[in-house]
Amino acid sequence: AAAVCNKSGKTLISRQFVEMTRSRIEGLLAAFPKLMSTDKQHTFIETESVRYVYQPLEKLYVLLLTTKASNILEDLETLRLFARVIPEYSSGMEEKDLLDNAFQLIFAFDEIVALGYRESVNLAQIKTFTEMDSHEEKVFLAVRVAQEKEAKAAMRAKAKELTLKNKEMRRAGGGGGGGRMAAFGGGGGMGGGSGVGGGGYVDTTPTLTSTMPEPNRARPAAQAAGGGKAMKLGSRAKQVDYFVDQLKEEGEQLVDTPAGGLGAGRAGSSAAAAAAAAMPAAQREAVHLRLEEKFNCEAGRGGGVSNLELTGLLHITCANEDAVRLHLVQASGPRARAVQVQTHPNIDKKVFQTNSWIQMKAAGRGFPVNQEANVVKWRMAGDDEALLPLTINCWPNQAPSGSYEVTVEYELIPGTPRLENVLISIPLPQGAQTKVNQCDGDYRVDARKSLLEWSLPLIDPEENPTGNLDLLVGGGGASEDSFFPVGVMFTSQQSLVGIDVDKVVRLEGDSPVKFSVDRRLVADNFRVV
Repeated sequence: AAAVCNKSGKTLISRQFVEMTRSRIEGLLAAFPKLMSTDKQHTFIETESVRYVYQPLEKLYVLLLTTKASNILEDLETLRLFARVIPEYSSGMEEKDLLDNAFQLIFAFDEIVALGYRESVNLAQIKTFTEMDSHEEKVFLAVRVAQEKEAKAAMRAKAKELTLKNKEMRRAGGGGGGGRMAAFGGGGGMGGGSGVGGGGYVDTTPTLTSTMPEPNRARPAAQAAGGGKAMKLGSRAKQVDYFVDQLKEEGEQLVDTPAGGLGAGRAGSSAAAAAAAAMPAAQREAVHLRLEEKFNCEAGRGGGVSNLELTGLLHITCANEDAVRLHLVQASGPRARAVQVQTHPNIDKKVFQTNSWIQMKAAGRGFPVNQEANVVKWRMAGDDEALLPLTINCWPNQAPSGSYEVTVEYELIPGTPRLENVLISIPLPQGAQTKVNQCDGDYRVDARKSLLEWSLPLIDPEENPTGNLDLLVGGGGASEDSFFPVGVMFTSQQSLVGIDVDKVVRLEGDSPVKFSVDRRLVADNFRVV
């Protein structure tokens, strides 16, 4: 039998691998604390009928009950495996943590001993067996998810069709053309090698953003059609509401752009919805710009950079029909020299290359109304460490005792803006004991994932351009490779390459126009290997 108890003898978990009465096992476990002696350093106790083999584990004891004829060397090896399994399946070593994960621990115990005999397994095999991974189940779940996506896509298409028909009928008899919209809908997409944009400026599909399911709204009761009444143009609205409610029940939300102007009846892109969430409508001006960048990189632990790439995109949303143009500026430095900027085909490239003004190629024409348009994209790539936003160094040093003293430090590269929500993830050896001696910021040890997460809400070039984390890691068969790869995540409200818009003016008269800007930099995949 195997058990975990505290130092006062209270049994937390007990598992019997051979037939044994409850009173028998309770009596044996109750006798264990009384048999222990403080003047002996043995890790086993023998009575007339059984042998107790035990190991201290912080405030607890891991206990193995065997017959006196059992091989004690094999029992000690089995006990060590039990001791390694416990922190793997428990988030901590307190009594509450073990009780919360009692069933997971018992399942793992069953993989170590079967019918009273030790199984030839290691920790990795135990994890594989307890996960009960099934290829057939994965295939079934993948098929089900695909079917759900197809059903949602069909509902969205039907909702879009009914919405467009309804609004076409409402606009029947009114003028208006799509001249300005046609300029951006003709397939002149901004997709390219950089992986941003794609497929043109105008997306006519309804915008879907993930949200919690909302309560069903009360639907207006259908009115009976009386004889002699004229046809109501808005009668299809009930059908549209039905499909919208169905989508919301699935946990999604339909977001429509404001009606009116040349963009009436069209839904904005998902990026536009994200921008609206980032900046409240009350703070947005008639001309709203959204500047987004994504950073990916793989850096070596001894220096060097590979697969470094930053992609950026500038969006514009105009609330009126005034024709405007934007002036793009860029800071100097190594990053600026590594950036390649490209304009949309409908933007006047000659004017942009001459004086960095962004305007429509067609004379006197402005940007689409109430529609987010992608106008400029850029890409930075290279293998120069000066292009990095910050460097991460991890120094594992093995002490004579076999434990590792690990120092992790960051240093902001000159010219990097303020970074927010920084999260540095350091792998840990499985089953190792970790003690943090010094930390700039906050940290959290995830024993289940064998990971230490170092978080800093803000890294400022003036206040904290450098910082470090010191920890001591013991046990778990650690090596230098155990602490790599180090993952880095962060966001910023400024461009990493220094691209920005400093002014917006009208095409006629060059009078200044108020505008708002939402800037967003995100590290998608930044690792130190």
